Amino acid sequence: MSASRPRRVLVTGCAGFIGSTVIAQWLRDTDWRLIGVDTLGYAGLRESLAEALDDPRFTLHVADIADAAAMTEVFAREQPDAVVHLAAESHVDRSLSGPAAFIQTNLVGMAALLDAARRHTGTLDHQRRAGFRFLNVSTDEVFGALGPTGRFNEGSPHAPNSPYSATKAGADHLARAWHRSYGLPVLTTYSPNNYGPRQLPEKLIPRIIAAALAGQPLPIYGDGSQIRDWLHVDDHASALRAVLERGQIGETYCVGGGTEVSNLVLVQRLCALLDARRPASAPHAALIRHVADRPGHDWRYALDGSKLERELGWTAQRRLDEGLAATVDWYLANPDWLAAAHRSLATA
Repeated sequence: MSASRPRRVLVTGCAGFIGSTVIAQWLRDTDWRLIGVDTLGYAGLRESLAEALDDPRFTLHVADIADAAAMTEVFAREQPDAVVHLAAESHVDRSLSGPAAFIQTNLVGMAALLDAARRHTGTLDHQRRAGFRFLNVSTDEVFGALGPTGRFNEGSPHAPNSPYSATKAGADHLARAWHRSYGLPVLTTYSPNNYGPRQLPEKLIPRIIAAALAGQPLPIYGDGSQIRDWLHVDDHASALRAVLERGQIGETYCVGGGTEVSNLVLVQRLCALLDARRPASAPHAALIRHVADRPGHDWRYALDGSKLERELGWTAQRRLDEGLAATVDWYLANPDWLAAAHRSLATA
């Protein structure tokens, strides 16, 4: 890659929650040329790319990663220097009721994308081939559930408990195989639960915010004691850039949020933030309802991010209380985006 040529990075799932944040942040903080790939299905909103679509350094391809011919064409046309693979079916409840879509996107799609990248690197000169990277973005859910102590780390075995996490674990193994068998320069990251702006209201935090604003019940699985490690999506985007720029080929990195909290406590915090901003006739916490637990619900996740800090100098910057307040404020300030998200969910 020429020193005068800005890096060209292909981002799959670019119109999703994490993908749109990556696009916005990297357009702001780098001189890179970003190529987005997304089906613009229910989880990929064009509205989430509103600013990027006006930037000449961003190009959107509406395509399915499982379409091998389409991926080959995108690589040939755009000549990327790196891939950041975020496209995935990601909602656990949907994977329980319809696992086939998860197998198609998360496994068949991953294989198609890896092979398109492998063929592409075979066309590059030595310098560009040496600089190419394929960043596979995975999840802590591939490791299964933790007990009350300890954290998952890069050496933790995969032990997925849902169709979603099983397909993501399978994708990790495919990435490893393409690296070991074909020499594709793969890196893999694992992150905990993300939160922040532009997250669809099928996920816990925006779902609670939207329901509370509408005066609807706030459902919590079981007793709400399930514990999650939370990471602000802006921090996740900056961690991915650090790994892409400085990570060692073939290595895995856990992106720890450093903030563990139970689902019930999290919802109570959101209710308190909404009480302060949009007071109702009764505290929003009065809307909390406990419902039957999800089948196979993992009780606790947490990641040890010490390797990422030690080797690449990265740590999360957003405290949970600050991040939650900013997230609530964003949804209150963006009712049009939330309405578009609800319309998209209604068609899923």
